[in-house]
Amino acid sequence: MFKKILIYNSGGGLGDSVQLFPLILSLKNHFKSSDFYYLGAHENHFLGKLKNYNIEIKTLNLELKYFGFRWWHLLITKKKFSSQKIEKFDLIIDLQSKLRNTLILKKIPSSYFYSSTFNYNFCSEKKDYLNSNDICEKTILNLEKLLNIKIKKIDFNLEILNQKYIDEAKKLLPNNNYIGFSITQGNEYRKKSWEIKNFISLAKKVVETNRIPVFFIEKHNTEIVNQIKSEVPNSLFPEHNSNLSDPALVTALSSRLKKAISIDNGIMHMMSLSKIPLIVLFGPTNSKKFAPKQNNITILDSKKLYNTEDISKITVEDVLKYID
Repeated sequence: MFKKILIYNSGGGLGDSVQLFPLILSLKNHFKSSDFYYLGAHENHFLGKLKNYNIEIKTLNLELKYFGFRWWHLLITKKKFSSQKIEKFDLIIDLQSKLRNTLILKKIPSSYFYSSTFNYNFCSEKKDYLNSNDICEKTILNLEKLLNIKIKKIDFNLEILNQKYIDEAKKLLPNNNYIGFSITQGNEYRKKSWEIKNFISLAKKVVETNRIPVFFIEKHNTEIVNQIKSEVPNSLFPEHNSNLSDPALVTALSSRLKKAISIDNGIMHMMSLSKIPLIVLFGPTNSKKFAPKQNNITILDSKKLYNTEDISKITVEDVLKYID
């Protein structure tokens, strides 16, 4: 019986955590009596901004900022862990593949260790492991091999959300003729944004077909919000009219949409949980790795369409043909 399971994730964004929902739900369903712990280079979003998705996972706090990204963590991790009231983990799941991070993670005692680093050579048992861009599917299938078990995949379901978010979404978006837009990126280190004027052009086309554009934009982006309100008066900003504004509300609101258009960002992943049709624009980032894993998704990748990482090369016409 596995009593304690540790999941290590080096990604720090909300989207990185949302991507793991099916994996965590599947593991918690299989190992029902196990305590799950999360260790990351950044904060545990499952107990923070994502807490209202009701996917609880404890934090293993080693008091090491950016865990795994500093070589000196090799020297102190074991000592830091010994101060915890945990003898060892029954299973450690390493969801990244940087050699340094994995070597540091190995300092934490475990019965079974899973990692794709160095072609799976750090796994506690040698097996014919699978490679895939779908981190959840890959990890589940490979854990089945490692542990000689069968794990049922559990996808996120809106029923997991508190009913107040579903009710709020119905109140804010009572009809069924909405098209969603997610247009801003959280991390600016790579240019993933498409020009605002292009989204405004799309929104105007949506209005012409008697549908209502719904924008998911933080309140503090006042310049962008005001520009959209000025040029597309029919547009809605439902989050701005709710006291429940958080990621769980984004997912509930998304379930009210006919379709949504997004760049590669955290909101894209929150929208994908509602299983609505998505059109996602990619520039410099890897669409195979970061796009939501769902059937009703259209990926417009500038690298494939125009052989460039410049997302601005994607035209309004490229997107329009997939909206109807």
